[in-house]
Amino acid sequence: MQHTTRESRLAAALLEAADTLTDGFDTAAHLRRVCDRGAELLAARAVGIMLIDDDGRTVTLAGSGRLAPALLESQRTGGPCPDSHRTGRPVPPRFLRDPEVAARWPQFTACALRHGITAAFAVPLRRHGEPLGALTALYPNQPPGEGSSGPVATAQSLADAAALGLDNHRAHDGFRTRSEQLQHALTSRVRIEQAKGILAERQSLDIDEAFEILRTYARRNRLPLDAVARSVVEQTLDDAELGIHPETRPPLGPPHTWRDTCGDDG
Repeated sequence: MQHTTRESRLAAALLEAADTLTDGFDTAAHLRRVCDRGAELLAARAVGIMLIDDDGRTVTLAGSGRLAPALLESQRTGGPCPDSHRTGRPVPPRFLRDPEVAARWPQFTACALRHGITAAFAVPLRRHGEPLGALTALYPNQPPGEGSSGPVATAQSLADAAALGLDNHRAHDGFRTRSEQLQHALTSRVRIEQAKGILAERQSLDIDEAFEILRTYARRNRLPLDAVARSVVEQTLDDAELGIHPETRPPLGPPHTWRDTCGDDG
């Protein structure tokens, strides 16, 4: 029963780590929840996640409880997380009282020992071979024994699920942004066409003449073409302001392009 319960908890944690396609998604808050679940599953004093950009700069720190942030911060100059991220492989449990380990990560080991942490390991966060950062588990004593269901293997599963979630969110966010941009472009074009039609009918103009009037006014006043079209459609810009007089007609300009129609800032 205990084994089944643990597997159920692990399955729930993996599902939560991968579930990122929600409105108002907060990366730091999500990773803190992943760390909280990780600390329970790994029987660790604390679990932390460090996200690192392509230039090697730490961009996000998230951890369970109040201890993890300080220990993650101390790894900016070296520690299991940066090492795991750099190599793309797990850093197995290291005993921080070991002189070699202390010499390798002096700031981290000093901070960890000061807080009663004597052992740590880390696993990479990676997606399709791309390193995103690392997850570390921190212990006041020796980690539980290794094996197929040991803490490093469990931590790697959790890190993989978290990386999948982050990758999915990034893709989803990109698709949504492109969709919004396309919708804006379509709405802008429709509005410009409406303004051209209104102006052409009201002043008995050719469609291209109407467009030239809109474009000239936008350039002269350094306004987006869409904003001028909106003013015409909403009747907040009169013909006199546009430079139309009964006795004159604007010269026909060069044929306009899709770029002109989508927006011309002048």
